[in-house]
Amino acid sequence: MAALLDGVFEGDLQKKVSSAKILVVGAGGVGCEVLKNLVMCAFQNIEIIDLDTIEVSNLNRQFLFHREHVGKSKAQVARDSALAFNPDTNIVAHHDSITDTKFGVTYFQGFDIVLNALDNRVARNHVNRMCLTAKVPLIETGTSGYNGQVELIQKGVTPCYECTPKAKEKTFPGCTIRNTPSELIHCIVWAKHLFNQLFGEDNADEDVSPDTADPEAAGEAGQEALEAKSNDVGNVERQSTRAWAQSIDYDSEKLFNKLFHDDIRYLLSMSNLWKKRTPPDPIKFGAVGTGSAQEDYKGMARDQKVWSLEKSTQVFAESVSALRTALKALQAGDTLVWDKDDSDAMDFVTACANIRATIFHIATKNRFEVKSMAGNIIPAIATTNAIAAGVAVLHLLKVLRNQISSCQSVYMRLRPNPQNQIIVREKILTKPNPECAVCSVKPQVIVRVNVAEMIIGDFRKSVLLEKLGTKTPDVILDGKGSIVISSEEGDEDLNDEKLLQEMGIVDGCILKVDDFQDNNQITLVIVNDEKQDGKSFEVTIDAEAEKKAPSGEEISREEEQEEPVAKKARIDKSEEPNKKENNVPGSSKQTVEDSDDDLEIVESEDETPAPATTSGVKRKQAPEEEEPVEKRKKVVEPTTTVEDDEDVILVE
Repeated sequence: MAALLDGVFEGDLQKKVSSAKILVVGAGGVGCEVLKNLVMCAFQNIEIIDLDTIEVSNLNRQFLFHREHVGKSKAQVARDSALAFNPDTNIVAHHDSITDTKFGVTYFQGFDIVLNALDNRVARNHVNRMCLTAKVPLIETGTSGYNGQVELIQKGVTPCYECTPKAKEKTFPGCTIRNTPSELIHCIVWAKHLFNQLFGEDNADEDVSPDTADPEAAGEAGQEALEAKSNDVGNVERQSTRAWAQSIDYDSEKLFNKLFHDDIRYLLSMSNLWKKRTPPDPIKFGAVGTGSAQEDYKGMARDQKVWSLEKSTQVFAESVSALRTALKALQAGDTLVWDKDDSDAMDFVTACANIRATIFHIATKNRFEVKSMAGNIIPAIATTNAIAAGVAVLHLLKVLRNQISSCQSVYMRLRPNPQNQIIVREKILTKPNPECAVCSVKPQVIVRVNVAEMIIGDFRKSVLLEKLGTKTPDVILDGKGSIVISSEEGDEDLNDEKLLQEMGIVDGCILKVDDFQDNNQITLVIVNDEKQDGKSFEVTIDAEAEKKAPSGEEISREEEQEEPVAKKARIDKSEEPNKKENNVPGSSKQTVEDSDDDLEIVESEDETPAPATTSGVKRKQAPEEEEPVEKRKKVVEPTTTVEDDEDVILVE
């Protein structure tokens, strides 16, 4: 393949293309396009990582996958399919999570450029921070329907992914979901909760029955409703929604009447709720006509047409029957898991959400739109993916040419701008946000220790207190949100006897040290050095951060005392892991051995790592200073991989 490209790229660039080591994170819609472009450009050394497996719904836009691949690893199948374009390429596939500790800073330093094709904020934050610490250029891609963007992230040159605040997660009070929905998203959330109540993992926090604890329902009417309900059931023990549904063998008519008639009538009895709201209209199964249920979809995809009440009722009955059969086919104790790409599950949620919306006088939407909201994604379009991937590889070639100044962010839009352009490039290269907590220049310290032999107590005493001169350090494992060392009263020595690796501190991980007393923050990069024993270690200050750090921003702020040893440590570049020369891709050498679909532009996942439990002990704060989130997290016990829990999230 390389021979066929003679004359296409200039000689120097072609050599860099052949020798560059590229990491692609994500093998979904954009990731497949990126991988294809790379092998067609004769890149010889590529690694691709994706934790997901192939679903039937992926096949329409992720062209490296076919029906026989359903259920297999996306990364592995993408590798095998891409090799058909260029068998001479060396592609390594990882069916794994990029946030796994084995993919630390040392791993990232083995690449010249990283291309992101992810679809969630937690993973993107992680890759962003890894690339900044490893000083590896990152090309970020994202598509959202017909919209998309591609941007270069280079430490100290361009904004990082976290320089711009992202949309916050939106959640809704349970009483709004259960009693007084006013938007379709409320009905969709209710429908997803109902799915779990009937077929999935039961969660008491996702109860769909009317909420008698609603503060607005307090008063005579609410109390009367509660008493009426008590009289109805008498002394009979209340059944769960699942148990009741099983007792009636998931009879769709009885389920319908209970959910959309009886429960709604009960809500109406809570008259306080409807003093300033339009009351809902209960619907009975038999009252819904069936004459228009067989609707004409000729010329219009089933997903694109808004279902009538009759059609929604029909789909409700059909999906309940299908899901009941699927549930019974499972082993005892197993449950169904809601998936936006499961046809029956998506039909059920769409039908239930639209029926409930009709009851509460809320405009309904088609299945395609409900799927977008329920799945917290904006459906991908293959053409946009291809454009974004093409621009990303063009950026990559510019980086290899050392033309960083030409890598302005590029945006794709559904509607043309005043210049009649739908693909628009920024005029200048945007500067980093100087206030960014992630990429602004701060002291960065490389610590070489034996993570399998040193314990937390020795690390705290010898490295943090004595070597770095901190006074009251809190240490957070970056990207995981777990506090491994705390200065809170009673928690100081909680993990002292545990090994570093037991607490998830392994080669390439990043530790954020916050010294509250000195109002000082330090970033530690851990390098596992088996030559060290449980007591010895080496500390090196990042030469670049040391040079650029603003006046007064020192590792220790002690005045008129002995200068902290860390400031006097000899800066030996040969000891820094995988130091790059001028950040020119293709010149790095590795000296230390060792997600799906398309990235969204509009996001709603919480950008902070998975939070630990709030501690009951509060530390003293400076006046008018808000306590950082990290300070409110409780010290956690050592765990393996910390996974994010996805709650109710809304894309606006």
